Amino acid sequence: MLLGFAGVIFLGTLLLWLPASRSGHDPMAWKAALFTSTSAVCVTGHAIVDTPTYWTLFGQIVIMALIQVGGFGIVTAASLLLVVARRNLGMRSRMLTQSESQAITASDVRRVVGSVAVFTLAVEGAIAVVLALRLHFAYDVGWGDAAWRGVFHAVSSFNNAGFALYTDNLIGFQADWLIIVPIGLGIIIGGLGHPVFADLGRCRTAVGSLTLHSKLTLTGTAVLLFGGTLAFLLTEWDNGKTFAPMNMATKVLSAWFQSTTARTAGFSSVAMGDFRDESWLITDMLMFVGGGSGSTAGGVKVATFLVLVLIVLGEARGGMPPEAFGRRIPVPALRQSLAVAFLAINAITLATLALMMLTPYSLDRCILEVISAFSTVGLSTGITPDLGTPGQLVLVAMMYLGRVGPLALVLALAGRQKQRLYQYPEASPLVG
Repeated sequence: MLLGFAGVIFLGTLLLWLPASRSGHDPMAWKAALFTSTSAVCVTGHAIVDTPTYWTLFGQIVIMALIQVGGFGIVTAASLLLVVARRNLGMRSRMLTQSESQAITASDVRRVVGSVAVFTLAVEGAIAVVLALRLHFAYDVGWGDAAWRGVFHAVSSFNNAGFALYTDNLIGFQADWLIIVPIGLGIIIGGLGHPVFADLGRCRTAVGSLTLHSKLTLTGTAVLLFGGTLAFLLTEWDNGKTFAPMNMATKVLSAWFQSTTARTAGFSSVAMGDFRDESWLITDMLMFVGGGSGSTAGGVKVATFLVLVLIVLGEARGGMPPEAFGRRIPVPALRQSLAVAFLAINAITLATLALMMLTPYSLDRCILEVISAFSTVGLSTGITPDLGTPGQLVLVAMMYLGRVGPLALVLALAGRQKQRLYQYPEASPLVG
């Protein structure tokens, strides 16, 4: 998987480096090509050039293809690598895993890949139709251009990429519910992940029989969406640069969309640079958590975050084992969640430090850029094009690490589980 994503990024860089991909001459075209290819394959949305003006139609088609390959690749890779990892589990662990997560076998790979493809195309097709119709009838965009823009933004939203064919991203549509809502729903559906919807289809008449992963992901997503919407309304309500000039309906729509896109997508209906510091911090937290495991979203993932919350709640109840929805979280899942969160925090910290040393920007702006890159979100306060080559290469590394790192780490840990026939005597260090 690591080499596969690197190979696609390299191929995308070569295609975007071609003169046919750019609208003009640029002596630093290699940097724009590398950054944009990495951002597209890792479905991030970070950009150092203006997408609609810098890239030709051919370049935009390449970007859309890279987004589709990156998003589809991470979902199918998660399924395929889980099959490989589970071959190393013992019989008892394998039976327990399959009873809870409906694990697939090698013979099911083709069916799973086909199901992911059909689901992806169905959702993207529906969003593209709505957007194309709206652009044509409400904005007098020709059918051909409307169809192209509808398809591009549908692919970008479902794959949580955040690329847009407008210089101001989606700010010009901030009050248009028929543009913002379909794109927002595409982000949410893509961020939940195919496993959750496959589980919903299987249990459509018995919601209680959903797997623990689906319950955690759906519950966490709902809480984060509602909490994020409320938080942005409270912090930006009277901000004259953002929400204050809007009417009530547009304020709610903008807050909901910001809460939706901050967790994984990177679209903007309000300029991030105009938000207050408190809103930047809220955005940092939402980006760090991200979306669902095995989805196109980034971050440490909703289920991972909730497992950490359950660990804390268990300790608060006197050392009780973490439990949710009548199920106890197994110890390997606890270790993997702690490992992912610990390494993510350290990677973000080191990259932020590097960015502060390489650029003149403050901590709040640098950490937002780094978390946005690691969590494959793509939101920015507007400083990305001005970071300089060293700073932009730091973001390239973080985008790649954030896209393939957490899944690769979990699968590596799962594949290395061993049983030891002895234990050392216990000795408790002082904690806290």
